[in-house]
Amino acid sequence: MQTWGQGTGNVATIREYMTYLRVEKGMRPATCEAYQRDLEQFAEHIEKHNGVLASASQDDVSSFMQGLRANGVESRSIARKLSALRGFYRWLLMDKKITHDPTVNVESPASWKVLPKSLAESEMTEMLDRTGAAAKVADADGLALRDHAILELLYAGGLRVAEICSLHVEDLNLDSGQALVRGKGDKERIVPLGRTAIEALERYLKLGRPELVTAGMQRALFLSVRGKPLTRQWVWEMVRSASPTGTKASPHKLRHSCATHMVEHGADLRSVQTLLGHADIATTQVYTHLALGRLKQVHRMHHPRGKRLLQVAE
Repeated sequence: MQTWGQGTGNVATIREYMTYLRVEKGMRPATCEAYQRDLEQFAEHIEKHNGVLASASQDDVSSFMQGLRANGVESRSIARKLSALRGFYRWLLMDKKITHDPTVNVESPASWKVLPKSLAESEMTEMLDRTGAAAKVADADGLALRDHAILELLYAGGLRVAEICSLHVEDLNLDSGQALVRGKGDKERIVPLGRTAIEALERYLKLGRPELVTAGMQRALFLSVRGKPLTRQWVWEMVRSASPTGTKASPHKLRHSCATHMVEHGADLRSVQTLLGHADIATTQVYTHLALGRLKQVHRMHHPRGKRLLQVAE
């Protein structure tokens, strides 16, 4: 196997590969330049540890990609760079300059599952306590009652913003603590509601909504100051304005906060799938590592061989 010196050897190898792409593969100059930039970026990454391209490992490739991801590079761009590396190492393998392709078992960014961002429980409590206090004053208006009810419902049931906007009054069954929700593809599901969400909705229906209803029948549960159904954009803006200091909450983030906090407290993924209305359990599996963390904790606490050794002072 040929070996090259660090730095200058990497430059020579990349130059030789560019000649191969232009002459033998007939690639356009712009494409070759993009590949060259990607390879030079990877070479710079491994040269920090005195590495050379011909002896790069799978760990080198993985750490390079994770570094790009940590710096906010989009998955599509990372996938392109990985494709450039794969073509490069196939060429080295074909030319018998290496005996192992370090990119073979590297996972493509297309298959990465990113856990959606959520608020901490303390941040959710702060938000709901603040809007709840405004809704509970004696002279609370219909808007304060409505906004607090929406936030409680988003967090309690993990509803999508479109599902909030499409709810009708008759979809609520507060006596049994549940709501009929129409999700994607008009699929219906029953969402259970907690005590605080039920109380907020009862107060809104009794004192807030009548204030917002104008002439004519209006089935929509949540109404604007003009008595019209709320738009998704309006709900987004309301949630953003209610965000705790230093956070950028959104209806989507509240939905994921609901799921995250349930899993952290021991809920199984099938139950969370049903609550959120995911058609495929694979969509819910982004929360798997939270469930595993809970499982490890339970194992340490309850398995006779799982408990940590305690140092007892004599």
